[in-house]
Amino acid sequence: LHRLGKGGWPGGVGGRWGHEDRADSEAHKVGGRRVPTTGGVAIFLAVTGPLGAMLLMASLVPEGAWGGWLSPLGEYMNRLRQETWIGVGIIVAMVVMHVTGLADDRHSLGAGVKLTVQIVVAAILVCFFQMRVLRMLDQFGGVGEGASVLISVLWIVTITNAMNFLDNMDGLSGGVGAIIAGLYLAATLVGGQWFVAGLSAILLGALVGFLVFNFPPAKLFMGDAGSLVVGLLLAVISIRTAYVGVSVSNEACKLGAWYGLLMPLMVMAVPLYDFVSVLMVRLAQGRNPMHGDRSHFSHRLVRRGLSPRAAVVVIWGCTFATGLSGVMLGKLAGWQAALAAAQTAAMLTVLALIEGKTRGEKGKL
Repeated sequence: LHRLGKGGWPGGVGGRWGHEDRADSEAHKVGGRRVPTTGGVAIFLAVTGPLGAMLLMASLVPEGAWGGWLSPLGEYMNRLRQETWIGVGIIVAMVVMHVTGLADDRHSLGAGVKLTVQIVVAAILVCFFQMRVLRMLDQFGGVGEGASVLISVLWIVTITNAMNFLDNMDGLSGGVGAIIAGLYLAATLVGGQWFVAGLSAILLGALVGFLVFNFPPAKLFMGDAGSLVVGLLLAVISIRTAYVGVSVSNEACKLGAWYGLLMPLMVMAVPLYDFVSVLMVRLAQGRNPMHGDRSHFSHRLVRRGLSPRAAVVVIWGCTFATGLSGVMLGKLAGWQAALAAAQTAAMLTVLALIEGKTRGEKGKL
């Protein structure tokens, strides 16, 4: 781990192969140093390695091998065996995203190429690997099913890009991703959803390990090779999480009312706020909405007087505050859920008003 931050693998590889980013580049970080962008390689391996090992173990080890004190693990492995095909699809999708990110970190592929790859990967996951939201729309026939597919693809692409957009300051994307993964881990453990809980735990561990070297001042960046993988996996986790009804035929894990479906919007409210606000700023200024710059929420906070580290911690805190309200959303009474949603909306509104007010005052000065 020490060598990772001191020029060893993958940091040293990044320097030798040209996988570096200037910390003061227009589209990325604030600072004045060159930092390897190969942290995404470590995140990718830390996620796909354990996930692949679990799928392989579940497929090869006989069911009877999990007797005695290992019986709880046997129950989990039996469920995991049923998700093997989906798990393989997730790994393949992450491989494609990771390779695309590596190529972009080295050669700058362009927004159009990356977006095309994301749409294709999302469409394959949705159509062939059960990554669909709002399945209740199927009752309206082909039109409803088509709407569900379209919304699912848009959700995966949006969350993937939202996490990619957040990779603009030391510790930001990794910290926000770790918080969201931790919240989903808690929610899925309560709901008895072991496969999704396992994905969340693996991602959480990978990001916490990465943050040791990415907390400001960073010794390592995740690059697109990491942020695209993190965004994709968070989108997958949010889709595979059950929000309504009973999970895994366990009455003790009864979920909640229909408004539990809104949990992802609350847990990911801050990344979505950054994504939407950046697009609006760029469009208002007549610029390409997918062209990198320093119009992100974190950069705007720094221009308002916060240090980069303080801006990152503020965004971490906002993510935790809005996400914490969403974790138990489906289990709340209707009026309590309305209050939780109102709290999230109020927090985002206050942030937007503060930004606008400060911008106006700076303009007068």
